[in-house]
Amino acid sequence: MKKVLLPLIFVGLIITMILNIREWGTSVHYFNEMFIADNFSIAFSSILLLIGILIFMFANVYYKGVERPLEDIYALILFAIIGGITMTAFGNLILFFIGLETLSISFYVLAGSKKFDVASNEAAMKYFLTGSFATGFLLFGISLVYGVSGSFNLEAINAYLISCKGNVPMIFVAGMLLIFIGMSFKIAAVPFHFWSPDVYTGSPTLITAFMTTAGKVASAAAFYRLISIAFVSLHSEVVTLLTVIAILTIIIGNLSAIYQDNLKRLFAYSGVAQSGYLLIALIVLGPKSAGVLLFFVLSYVIATITAFAVLMLIREERGTFFIPAFRGLAKNNPVEAFAMAIAMMSLAGIPPLAGFMAKYNLFVIAVEGGYIWLVIVAVIGSMLSIFFYFKPIMASYFSESEPQHKIETSIYFKINITLCTILMIALGFLPKLIINLL
Repeated sequence: MKKVLLPLIFVGLIITMILNIREWGTSVHYFNEMFIADNFSIAFSSILLLIGILIFMFANVYYKGVERPLEDIYALILFAIIGGITMTAFGNLILFFIGLETLSISFYVLAGSKKFDVASNEAAMKYFLTGSFATGFLLFGISLVYGVSGSFNLEAINAYLISCKGNVPMIFVAGMLLIFIGMSFKIAAVPFHFWSPDVYTGSPTLITAFMTTAGKVASAAAFYRLISIAFVSLHSEVVTLLTVIAILTIIIGNLSAIYQDNLKRLFAYSGVAQSGYLLIALIVLGPKSAGVLLFFVLSYVIATITAFAVLMLIREERGTFFIPAFRGLAKNNPVEAFAMAIAMMSLAGIPPLAGFMAKYNLFVIAVEGGYIWLVIVAVIGSMLSIFFYFKPIMASYFSESEPQHKIETSIYFKINITLCTILMIALGFLPKLIINLL
């Protein structure tokens, strides 16, 4: 059964992606405007399906020594993807909440899926408690918005705001801010980021890669849809708040990552900083913002999963997530070391890789929108990030210590990370291809 399951999942995800892309340009509304299959949702859903394909590509490497059945873990990953797809396509706050909880509950269980590991149990408990607390804020905010506007429909909420002619009740504003708090928690934006280092460190490595990518993509898409449709009439009033959150997130995320030697904690704080960058698209909210956000999350997903794939090998062979474990990797495992180097440079924003073009296009739309100070902070944050993103590269290529033994990997694994590496390089030369989709 285990041998059949992964190929079956692959085929299912690929067929689903093909059927999803075939809907391009149709913009069909389902279930009384609750589910909107427009180009925005199709594009972000495709990235979530791509995450599923990449995660399952490396699942056989991560779970190769596991004897117990894995159907429950695979099912939860698929449930989380379904929840994420719902979050990209909702036209109604009720469906948004259902999608968010489908994603979140799957994450809570997956974080603790390494049942006999104390760190995994701790991660699941912390994630569940803090996540439930944040969900309370979100649900209370939704109830206040509904209570004032009389509708859960995003377009109807926006129509209500237009009818107010600038005289919006404070209880509505309070509800909107509570929703923002809940969404800031989901993307791990400062000051609602404290859960991510412990949760990411304690969770199984493959699951951490899945949570940090799928969670961020789904939450970013949902946040953008909320702001660009339901609350677009109040955008000018909340820009200052979002700008402050973005600046704090970029600075604190990057500064905290500098002091990390455990690569999983480093990626957690790196993910916090990346959330600050993606908020720029929500702050500018121009005609190119959706496309730039799409390209940013795509480049982030590929680089992050590639880096975690190499990290899984290091942890399996050398029993640690700390930087010294990468010592001599370039000499004995040049393919894996090169893939890791490209992934880290892409995350740092080194040209001409995908990560550089993603940040560059974000900064361009921010400058065009007049957010010069935000761009200055973001550039400084990117400069700081070079210091910690280059730690494993330096250990792999330039360590003078005695290199450790070679890590044996399958040709299948080498092909997978090589494809991811080629994709990161190729996307750096083709940003407009993705950006102009939306």
